Amino acid sequence: MLDSKNKMIAPDRTESQVQTHIAALPRPLVFTNGCFDILHRGHTTYLEQARNLGASLIVAVNTDASVKRQGKGDDRPVNPLEDRMAVLASLHCVDAVISFDEDTPLNVIKQVLPDHLVKGGDWKIQDIVGGDIVVKNGGQVHSIDFQYERSTTRLINKIRG
Repeated sequence: MLDSKNKMIAPDRTESQVQTHIAALPRPLVFTNGCFDILHRGHTTYLEQARNLGASLIVAVNTDASVKRQGKGDDRPVNPLEDRMAVLASLHCVDAVISFDEDTPLNVIKQVLPDHLVKGGDWKIQDIVGGDIVVKNGGQVHSIDFQYERSTTRLINKIRG
């Protein structure tokens, strides 16, 4: 029986709980992060591409407060953290979902120490937060080209018409 709740690492987790969850995932471990506010084809294709780089994919999701600090608009995120995490956890290509409240996922990257750190094609490899840590630990950093030009902001604007 499938249960996506088992993929979610609780926001109030301890360091030990994170390490236990991560240790159970097969390696190589792929890590990416984002808001993932309204999931669309661009997101799902990107996540599948990221997952294909390793044996497990962990997705770090900005908390609601972290999204608000990014300046995406007063009404963002549209979906609360718990819902965004649950939707991501339900995807077959995603093996674990964790949240972060800081402006960047640096602290989570330090906890997880992934083998592959991935961001979308709008990121230059040298600008990807935590890339230096991953490389120093023997891992690789990737910027994946978008196959589908989709945007949550454009989608919201279209809905509002």
